[in-house]
This record gives sequence, C-alpha cells and structure tokens, in this order.
Amino acid sequence: MTIYPASRERHESEPSLADLRGDGARMAPHWVTPVAPAPAPVSPALIHGVVVPAASARLIEATAEYGG
Repeated sequence: MTIYPASRERHESEPSLADLRGDGARMAPHWVTPVAPAPAPVSPALIHGVVVPAASARLIEATAEYGG
C-alpha cells in the first residue's frame, strides 16, 4: 500500500471542527425530516426466527433498565 502524505499547505487550509459545526448549524434548518408514523405493535406470536444466545439474554435480563 502506498501512502501519500498531505502537504502542509493543504492541511492548514482544512476547516476546523468549529467551522464544520457552524456550517452544520447553518444548514440544519434546510433539512426538514417528515414525521414518520409510529410503527404498529406486533404480537409476540408473530415474531419468530430470532435467536438470542443465552448469555446475551441473561446479560440484558440482569440489567435493571431493560429487564428484571
């Protein structure tokens, strides 16, 4: 693999993080996201084919925020 180092001049002319954040803040009002409808609930009887390893299930179950 050949590595091509960037020239010092090019590196110094790159925008800073503050510049990029400012650009993003100015563009944000132009990016309107339509409100998506909430997904319909699905009966647990219709969920099949999902396999969760026992260790993962125990880990989530032991976490008070998620399980018991």
